[in-house]
Amino acid sequence: MSTTLDDVTEQALKLTPEERAELIERLADTVRPAQPLLHPSWGPELARRVAELDAGDAELIPAEQVFAEMRQIINAR
Repeated sequence: MSTTLDDVTEQALKLTPEERAELIERLADTVRPAQPLLHPSWGPELARRVAELDAGDAELIPAEQVFAEMRQIINAR
C-alpha cells in the first residue's frame, strides 16, 4: 500500500506543535540548500554587536535611509 500526501498530512497533524515544527525543519532541509556556516572568526564580532544592541549602545539606522544613501552615492558616480 502506498502512502499518499493526504495520509502523511493526516498523521503529521496528530503531532504536537513542537513536533510539527521539527518535521517542517527536517523536510525543508531536504529541499533547500543548507545555510552556509559563518566563518568562526565572525563569532566574536557578532557577539560584540549583539551586546551593543542589548545595551542600547548601537545606533540603529533604518534600512530605507541606508538604501537611499547608497543610491545617492551610486548616482553621484
